[in-house]
Amino acid sequence: MAKLFVYDAYTNKFMIYPDLKESDPMPYAANGTLKLREFRGSSKANVLWTTTAAMEAWNLTRRRYGAGIPVGYAFKRIWEGGHGTTSQHYAGVSFDVGQSSGAAARRRIHAAAEATGAWGYVEPLSLTPTWVHFDRRYGKPACAGTTAGYPTCRKGSRSTYVLVLQDALNALGYPAGGLDGIFGARTETALKGAQRAFGLTADGVCGCASWRKIAAAALGIGRTQTVVDA
Repeated sequence: MAKLFVYDAYTNKFMIYPDLKESDPMPYAANGTLKLREFRGSSKANVLWTTTAAMEAWNLTRRRYGAGIPVGYAFKRIWEGGHGTTSQHYAGVSFDVGQSSGAAARRRIHAAAEATGAWGYVEPLSLTPTWVHFDRRYGKPACAGTTAGYPTCRKGSRSTYVLVLQDALNALGYPAGGLDGIFGARTETALKGAQRAFGLTADGVCGCASWRKIAAAALGIGRTQTVVDA
């Protein structure tokens, strides 16, 4: 069983599914084309998250491709690691697919993903020779000169990026409280504590420098005693 948060940027709200089975279809994935276990991939976490936009992009790609798309990796929690420091996998909006498919099938999946125009990024096949990567990132990156980073988060923000921040702070021992994706007073206090520890200005705003320090420190450290996973 897993708890799933689905963020809808159109309404700026989360839909929460508290008791999904591994065989259940992902909410908003049309016709059961993506199961929870497929979205989970190798993650062992009990709480997962994604967005309605990512599911909509999945639906368009699956419909255009016209067949099942095998998913190798989708969701991961930042303390589980496996990807870069500010990977969109940790935000629940990224898919690595087609690892068990042949080269011709991967080319067709890649073409289908590009043709939808729904993904923020479809990685060139030259960079992913044995899989296809696409993601539906959102928000302006806090760090200049990149399209891949996380956006600035501050009190009042709500998004799956806030969930990543809360998760990282908890794992590092700065108690942001329960995972809810809403940047409130407790998340702000936890962030200020981490900022002071990293020698940053403790302004309670997670911008470029804070994301770099916090994400690098939390990446792949494993399930610490302070991880919140319920």
